[in-house]
Amino acid sequence: MATPVISISDAAVGRVRYLLKQRGKPSAGVKVGIRSRGCSGLSYTIEYADEISKFDEVVEKDDIRVLIDPKAVMFLIGTEMDFVEEKLKSGFVFRNPNEKGRCGCGESFHV
Repeated sequence: MATPVISISDAAVGRVRYLLKQRGKPSAGVKVGIRSRGCSGLSYTIEYADEISKFDEVVEKDDIRVLIDPKAVMFLIGTEMDFVEEKLKSGFVFRNPNEKGRCGCGESFHV
């Protein structure tokens, strides 16, 4: 079996499961991608996926699916998707070994 593009922490699985349940309609999972944005050039995106597109990479853990946009695969290989809850903020965190740097606010990165 091939190594998945990304790994998904148990905390991220729990949060994705919660979000999909709250959505209130059937979903194929969540889709992770990247887009041009911010002072370092790229940022991560997460959105609901109604269906699996032909070229999506599919990563499954437990009962959830994370789809990887085909345009993002080369930027995400080896990344860990996690969910962190802190006193003042919470959200998905991507630990990406391909990142060469991040902007000061942490909203964007470059490879």
